[in-house]
Amino acid sequence: MRLFLLPLTTSRTLLYCQRVNVATAKLSLADKATNRAAKLWAGWESHEKGWQKTVVNYGNYLLRRIPYQEWGLKSIPPLSARRKYQELQGDKVEVVFPGSIMPPDSVDSVLAKLATERTALHKNRLVWCFVGMPITIPFILVPVIPNFPFFYLAYRAWSHWRAIAGGAHIEFLRKNKLINLAPSSLLDSIYSPLTSTLDKQQKETLSAAQSSEEEASGSPDVGEKVLLSHNDGTRIAETLDLPELKIEMERAIWQVNHDPNGTSQDNSRRSEPASTTDTTSQMSKDDGKK
Repeated sequence: MRLFLLPLTTSRTLLYCQRVNVATAKLSLADKATNRAAKLWAGWESHEKGWQKTVVNYGNYLLRRIPYQEWGLKSIPPLSARRKYQELQGDKVEVVFPGSIMPPDSVDSVLAKLATERTALHKNRLVWCFVGMPITIPFILVPVIPNFPFFYLAYRAWSHWRAIAGGAHIEFLRKNKLINLAPSSLLDSIYSPLTSTLDKQQKETLSAAQSSEEEASGSPDVGEKVLLSHNDGTRIAETLDLPELKIEMERAIWQVNHDPNGTSQDNSRRSEPASTTDTTSQMSKDDGKK
């Protein structure tokens, strides 16, 4: 697998994992169930009207609001015994990042923050999902329509578990020094023009965000500014030749632009709303790769 660190604002970064050797990997039962659910969801999306289309529209609305940090951690495969053995035998994981704005010596602290800052939240909400699932059982008596509250809570429980597992995998890589830093000139060609317009305060915020103190805070700084527009996110996905990264960038950029705490941005760089029609490919990608 390969990790990408993509700064979204002067103090927040998107984590994404590209999984390789997918064709030769054997799918687990969870992978097969996820792929089957994705095909069912795709079938419902093809409906022009009806309750299936209504469910898809509301489902995409809810999925778009799952924090981009959670999606990023979910993209990282759980640490199985086989994978642990392979990585300990020298199969290091490459971390790609824009070296022009993210010093190599800051990568470890950024990864540590992304891996651990939301662990307690995921554990807490995982418990509440399990508490809520039995309460939704009476909905099974509703004729024709499936028990959507139960399935949503089950999905969120799985999502929180995957985020916890993804964070644990990163911590394993860090503690065993299995990370290979790979500054990217391709990313530099995109980020350098964007950061050249920052004022002194915003550059200081960006610099501080790459240190352990600012990244560990988890809250936007008053001088925070959105770095990427919707088009920039598309360019990054195309430049890296990662079509599946496009929906991740769209969602993350949409979320930082709609952050209730507010972030500074130029009107000319305002991000377009993230697409809700690509959720099927996202659901299929979540577990169908290794």
